[in-house]
Amino acid sequence: MTDINFKASLPAESKPVSHSEPAGDNDGAANAVPYDLIELLFFAYRDFTGDPDDVLAEYDFGRAHHRVLHFVERNPGIMVTDLLGILRITKQSLGRVLKQLVDADIIEQREGPHDRRQRLLYTTERGQVLADDLARLQQKRLERALIGLPDGADVIVRQFLLQVIDPEARNDIVGLIRSSYELKD
Repeated sequence: MTDINFKASLPAESKPVSHSEPAGDNDGAANAVPYDLIELLFFAYRDFTGDPDDVLAEYDFGRAHHRVLHFVERNPGIMVTDLLGILRITKQSLGRVLKQLVDADIIEQREGPHDRRQRLLYTTERGQVLADDLARLQQKRLERALIGLPDGADVIVRQFLLQVIDPEARNDIVGLIRSSYELKD
């Protein structure tokens, strides 16, 4: 593993990014690239996924397994083709991960009610427990992060994260998040 060397301290204040000009213009806007935000996102992602990584390692699973498990748990009966679209991975990549999850009795595949060729995915009881354990770890981390922020900060965090997502995908993702939330509650 590579050593990570940090600068003595982070700058006390980041230079604001101009929202009227894209970063990288030839007029010096390249200096406005929010490297601190880029790095904070990298480190936040590392730690957000790190807690579940430790649990997944006990099963010899990785982050790909976690993503598949998460979306199957949140969308019972999801078709393989829809899962491929959400994850933006190849059928071959999904097939390998899905086989391991099925063999471990975490996910089960069922035929579609009207088309036997259709494969619908569900978590098993064991899969539900694992998915809940992993989500709880991430929920605790998010709760700790939001505790020190002003009331309503979660709305701003959601808006920020949505803005990071490609504009053409936002409506589909908002629909997916809402529908999976409604299914669970």
